[in-house]
Amino acid sequence: MENKLKLYGFNNLTKALSFNIYDVCYAKTEREQRDYIHYIDKEYSSERLTKILYTVTEMIGARVLHVSKQDYDPQGASVTFLIAEDSMVPIGGDTVVGHLDKSHVTVHTYPEFHPETSIATFRVDIDVATCGEITPLRTLDYLIGSFDSDIITMDYRVRGFTRDIGGNKLFMDHKITSIQDYIDDETLKRYDAIDINVYQSNLFHTKMLIKEVDLQNYLFNSDVYEIPPKTRLAITNSLRREMIEIFSGNNVF
Repeated sequence: MENKLKLYGFNNLTKALSFNIYDVCYAKTEREQRDYIHYIDKEYSSERLTKILYTVTEMIGARVLHVSKQDYDPQGASVTFLIAEDSMVPIGGDTVVGHLDKSHVTVHTYPEFHPETSIATFRVDIDVATCGEITPLRTLDYLIGSFDSDIITMDYRVRGFTRDIGGNKLFMDHKITSIQDYIDDETLKRYDAIDINVYQSNLFHTKMLIKEVDLQNYLFNSDVYEIPPKTRLAITNSLRREMIEIFSGNNVF
């Protein structure tokens, strides 16, 4: 990435990073389920999500043009940033010409629980779209670390083309074989990860599933040692089944 290509004219490659993050927990009683939703709404409010997206915008070298944010009733939040590069040139009156080589960053949350299984799931959808030289892949570690991530599904797509100074079309301006190449090794050690890539279309897909299930981390306002061993095993198996089905995209069990 340090060895920049010499290009002719505007780089109109569009790079889109989209991923879903799932945080799973066990909330059996109605009180635990209400407390879980309240915790999610507070911990991942539109205010906090906005702060996260401001950092993402800085990381990709963009300027925020407009912010739209919303908290929903009964739960959930959304934030959308319209972004551009730093050079905004006034041409008279209130008219501004912007060289829009970046476009938008969005995040949406979906907390929910199922009374019968007592499984609560918090899903975060994030999209980072840029045009030009900057790749949103550099934001991956920060975004993964900003949420409790049990399952992660990611898509990275490069569209359009640019030209080198010799006039040759370039449909990719950086080397990539896997999204995993842009994730910290210590993070990858915690997950089982698989790739499904279509190199001819510059389309890359990665799925990650947490390896270790420490039950205490998945109980909401409960102590694991207050639960009988057989019940602990049953809860752990239930959590694992939920994760496997989300990871695989199928009703396996």
